Amino acid sequence: MRSMRLVADGQDLRAMEVEIPRTVPRSVLVKVSATGVCHTDIHLISGAYDMGEGRKASTTDAGRRLPLTPGHEIAGTVERLGSDAGLVGVREGDHVLVYPWIGCGVCRKCLAGKENVCEGTPAFLGFMRDGGYAEYVLVPDARYLVKTKGMDPSQSATLACSGLTAFTTIRKCGLRSGELLLVIGAGGLGTAAIQIAKKTTEAKVAVADLDESKLELAAKLGADYTFNTSKMDQAGLTSSVKSINQGRGVDAVADFVGTPATTSSGFRLLGREGRLVLVGLVGGAVSLSLPQFPLRSARIVGNFTGTLAEMGEIVELARRGTIVPVVTEGYRLEDANEVLAKLGRGELVGRAVLKP
Repeated sequence: MRSMRLVADGQDLRAMEVEIPRTVPRSVLVKVSATGVCHTDIHLISGAYDMGEGRKASTTDAGRRLPLTPGHEIAGTVERLGSDAGLVGVREGDHVLVYPWIGCGVCRKCLAGKENVCEGTPAFLGFMRDGGYAEYVLVPDARYLVKTKGMDPSQSATLACSGLTAFTTIRKCGLRSGELLLVIGAGGLGTAAIQIAKKTTEAKVAVADLDESKLELAAKLGADYTFNTSKMDQAGLTSSVKSINQGRGVDAVADFVGTPATTSSGFRLLGREGRLVLVGLVGGAVSLSLPQFPLRSARIVGNFTGTLAEMGEIVELARRGTIVPVVTEGYRLEDANEVLAKLGRGELVGRAVLKP
């Protein structure tokens, strides 16, 4: 089968022919219809995360081994079942979304259904095991599949990370009626978060981004306010936020970028009992005023994807039309390097998918 493989850190993916994986009793072979291209793939390919202050965290230390096929937002059809896979109700030909955040299965987090924050040795597809930048992907257990009959695979694919992460981020924001949420970054996750916040809460939504075209899309998706941060400094942004929130800071910030500048700005904009949820992994380090935490009763929390049960919830929201993933365009599998480069330069609006 055709596959785009990472053979060395920092290098372009290489188009290769590899054997189609063989199934074992509980596993399922899925024929890939679409795979989302995520910013996290860029970090995986580079080989490290920027931890700030000159420190790097190697993706190899987390259990990644090369060569590897990236891609964790995977939608497709069931091609072949292992001998025991059909026991959970999956049949050949089913349209499915793959849950890629597979844990060790024995640590306390996995046993609690939180495999995405596995404390052991996870087996995340596209990170530790071969993922969806290929014609086929082997899923180790049929229970990691959610049926998506009638859904566009290009849209459903993005729900495994972009949609799921946006969904759990909004949940962690703990929004109440009339509160103001600021979304930083109107990319694939940000556009999903806008829709989820507007359709599932009674909060107002403001969006900050450097790109006017992304802000125009945010407004079309229901954002109440937009701020082009390429045209204002921190003082101007603070003043603008307070002007729309009765002189107060924001009640919650969802930072889908994750740079020192965005995190510092988000924290400064928090009002009393404000919540800052950090999602983006661009990297770096920040210096924060410690007294401001107790003085404002502020909270900062991180968010990494979500559980299998939560992916089922976001799929149901998409099935009902509550969220419509913004997919810019479908690309050939062989175009993976070009798409990743565009994503890294911030040229994509919404999500791009590869279609083997």
